[in-house]
Amino acid sequence: MTTPRDLVGGEPTATHTVTFDGRELPAQAGQTVAAVLWSAGILSWRTTRGTGAPRGVFCGIGQCFDCLVTVNGTPNQRACLVPAGPGDTITTQEGTGRAELGC
Repeated sequence: MTTPRDLVGGEPTATHTVTFDGRELPAQAGQTVAAVLWSAGILSWRTTRGTGAPRGVFCGIGQCFDCLVTVNGTPNQRACLVPAGPGDTITTQEGTGRAELGC
């Protein structure tokens, strides 16, 4: 089976690690947080404010807000848009990610 990498002749780039909810995950340069989580088999990293339903990537292009995650202590980061940097600390976001709202 031919892969996209086979078609363009690409080679894997250097890797680094990020931490998600205390678990170290490998990441490649240029990967988004969502791509890193997907590569590790993690499909959900946020819960909704009202019902606590699990959410992950929905649109994948930054138009919706289902993939919100907290990165290095900053909530409401769209995982599909934020590049995963070396040593980033990523955590599951509950609701709006804003403690002052009590959500």
